[in-house]
Amino acid sequence: MPRVAAIDCGTNSIRLLVADVTVREDGSQWLRDVHREMRINRLGQGVDATRRLAPESLARTREALLAYGEMLRRTSTTTVRLCATSATRDAENREEFFGMVREILGIEAEVITGDEEARLSFAGAVADLDPDEGPFVVADVGGGSTELVSGTWDAVAAEVAAAYSSNVGCVRVAEKFLHDDPPTAEQVREAEEFTRATLAPAFDAVDVESIQTWVAVAGTATTIAAVALELRTYDPERIHLARLGLDDVRATCRRLEAMPRSERAALGPMHPGRVDVIGAGALVVRVLADELAERAGVTELVISEHDILDGIARECALAQSGAPRRRRGEDDDRPDADGA
Repeated sequence: MPRVAAIDCGTNSIRLLVADVTVREDGSQWLRDVHREMRINRLGQGVDATRRLAPESLARTREALLAYGEMLRRTSTTTVRLCATSATRDAENREEFFGMVREILGIEAEVITGDEEARLSFAGAVADLDPDEGPFVVADVGGGSTELVSGTWDAVAAEVAAAYSSNVGCVRVAEKFLHDDPPTAEQVREAEEFTRATLAPAFDAVDVESIQTWVAVAGTATTIAAVALELRTYDPERIHLARLGLDDVRATCRRLEAMPRSERAALGPMHPGRVDVIGAGALVVRVLADELAERAGVTELVISEHDILDGIARECALAQSGAPRRRRGEDDDRPDADGA
C-alpha cells in the first residue's frame, strides 16, 4: 500500500493530503486519509495588479511548506507531488516560489494549466458518486480561477468530455470590485456582470445540456454548504456529498455577499482566511447556479470534500505503481478537453 502526498498551492490556500492508496486489480483505487490540512497563504494577493508574488505571500507560503515538510517526515512519506495553479501561472517572479519548494521539500513544483487543474479536480470529485447520476459537471471556484469540467465516471475511471478554466475567482473578484464593507449594490452588480461575462466562454466550451448532476469542490463551495446547513463548526463529514437545493444555494450566497466582515467572521464554520473573500466566492457560485439551472435544468448542488488533492494523490499512486498515467486525447474515441 503506497503512501503518497499531494499538495495543492492555489491563489488563496495551500493544502496537503497524505494518503495510503490501494490500487485494485481492475484499476480502481481506494484512498485512506492519513492527514489533511489547509492553510490560507493568499499567494495570489495583488498578483492581478502587480504581476508579482508579494513578499508577505511568499513568507506565509514558506511557513506552510515548512509545516508540511515536517508532516511528511513524521508520516514517512516519500512520494510527493506539488501542483501550483493560477497565481504562479501569472507571476513574473514565480522562480522565487519554485526555489523555495526545492529548498524545503526537495521536489520541483509543477505549474499546471487550468485545463489540467480541471481534470484532476473532476477525477477527485466524482469518485464517491454513483455513476448512474452522470454525466457530471464539476465546478472548482478558486481564488484566481474557476474550472468547469464535464464528464462521466464508471466507478473505475473518470472520462472527461470537456474542460475550461476562466480567470474569475474569489480573490480576483474581491480585489477588483468588492471594496466596501459590506459591498455596495453597485459593486455587487458590476462584479456579477464581470463574472457572467468571464464565465460565458466556459459554457461555450463545456456543453452542459445533457448534465444530470452538478458537483462543486474546494473551500468556497464547502464553506457555503457549511453555512447553508447551519453548522456550528466546520464538519467535513456532514459537508461531503451534502445536497443543496438551488434556492438554498442562492439564498445562502446572497446572505454571504451582503454580510459585513464582522458577521462573516462570527460564523462558526468560517475559516479566518476566507472571511474577506467568501462573499466574492459566493457571488461566483450564485452565477453558476443561475447558468446551470437555465442551461442544464439542474435543481440541486452536490458538495464534495474531495477534489484536486485526491486527483493528484491518485496519479501519484499510479506513477509509483508503474502504471501509465492516462491523459486526455490518448484514446482515439475520447474527446479532447478545451482550456484557456
